[in-house]
Amino acid sequence: MIENRELTMDDYLAMLRRRMKVILIPALIAPVAGFLISYAFTPKYTSQSLVLVEEQKVPEGYVKPVVTEDITQRIATMQQQVLSRNRLQPMIEKLQLKGKSLDDMVDEIRQNVTVTPVQPDITSAQRRRGQSEVPGFYVNFTADNPREAQQVCSELTSMMLEENLKAREQVAQGTTEFLSRQVDEAKHNLDELDSKLAVFKRQYMGQLPGDEDQNLKLLMGLNSQLDASTQALNRAQQDRTYTQSLLSQQVAAWKSSQNETNPTSLEQQLTALQSQLISLTARYTEDHPDVIKTKADIAEIKRKIDEMNKAAAANSENTEKAGVAEPAEIRQLRLQIHQYDQTIAEASREQKRIKDQIAIYQGRVALSPAIEEQYKGLTRDYDTALKFYNDLLAKRSESEMQTDMERRQQGEQMRLLNPANLPDTPSFPVRWLFAAGGLGGGLALGMGLALWIELRDKAIRTEKDVEAVMELPTLVSVPWLGPEFVGKADRYGSRSSTDEPKKETVEV
Repeated sequence: MIENRELTMDDYLAMLRRRMKVILIPALIAPVAGFLISYAFTPKYTSQSLVLVEEQKVPEGYVKPVVTEDITQRIATMQQQVLSRNRLQPMIEKLQLKGKSLDDMVDEIRQNVTVTPVQPDITSAQRRRGQSEVPGFYVNFTADNPREAQQVCSELTSMMLEENLKAREQVAQGTTEFLSRQVDEAKHNLDELDSKLAVFKRQYMGQLPGDEDQNLKLLMGLNSQLDASTQALNRAQQDRTYTQSLLSQQVAAWKSSQNETNPTSLEQQLTALQSQLISLTARYTEDHPDVIKTKADIAEIKRKIDEMNKAAAANSENTEKAGVAEPAEIRQLRLQIHQYDQTIAEASREQKRIKDQIAIYQGRVALSPAIEEQYKGLTRDYDTALKFYNDLLAKRSESEMQTDMERRQQGEQMRLLNPANLPDTPSFPVRWLFAAGGLGGGLALGMGLALWIELRDKAIRTEKDVEAVMELPTLVSVPWLGPEFVGKADRYGSRSSTDEPKKETVEV
């Protein structure tokens, strides 16, 4: 092939015509060789089973599915679990697979098994309705023996179905048990918070945030009662003071008419002082100066009476002197004063009680912000714990329904649709593929040989070849008259009009 010039499509077609034999001979021999070579390989048989993934029979709006993981990931997980050594060893012993060690058999099974999801044609509307994108999967196993391939494929399929049931049951039961423990812990925490809240309510009864308005109303009512009690006490004190003044005047007038040394007069004074002491004791404490003075006067009068009684006993043996009783007006005034003292004492006690109540409610109102803050903290924690507890109860109920649905086999199920078949033809080698591969290899070899020959061919065939080799333009081209053309011209004397001489380009 002449280099240093641009080849056209005609040049390539000319090359193809010249080297057609070189290309066709390998292309015809190679498929036969590939077909024959396929007999040199040990045949492999592939058994296949189809597992159908049925959707949950209960609508998901009522009961959510137990497993929400993608079906493709679950199939891959089941495949890894089934192909574990501790799962494959019992199967190998059950099927009595011999000829290799246990580890080699496990590795061979792992290499020859394939799980392929079924890819259906699902529209976007079906996908929005939640229809599963993988309605099933194929389990394929390849072995040297068709019966062995069928047995192993059947066992692997059964193991995957059992693993799916076991995994779903474990998830449902484990979820229920976990939620039950969480519910118990949440209930214990809720009970503790409830106890703390009850203790707090008992401790601060009447001071809780909801009692503030009631406390203010009661405080206003107590203030009104205190004002009324104070007014009643003031009136009683004024009346007693007025009555006391009248009594003093009456007693002074009466005493002026009596002998001060008369025992009867001293008895009357003692009685008056004792009445006065009673009123003072009801009004004041024992440490009050008026009480102390009255007690001292009583003691002094008692001393004088004792002295007079001793003297009278010494002067006259059987003489008894009758005392002179106080007038009715004085006794009436003393009775009124005693009543006023009782009224004053009662009003004072009532006033003290009201003041104590006012102090209590004022303290409650003053402590309300701090107590409200503590109460809100407790109620917030309690509400949070209650909400968490209710959520756990709802989840546990839902998990129990899911577990019951799995027990009744109403959830998603994997069902064996097509059992493992007994292969009647080997899956490897595929002889027509070997033949096709040989055809492709033969064509590639023929094209390569043709190209190699063309690269080594330096013949000049066209004017462009001349110009590329000589690097000079072609002026004249003289046709080449071969020997066959010359002999024919000698016989007939001239060349036929149908005979075209071959042209060979000669540089001039």
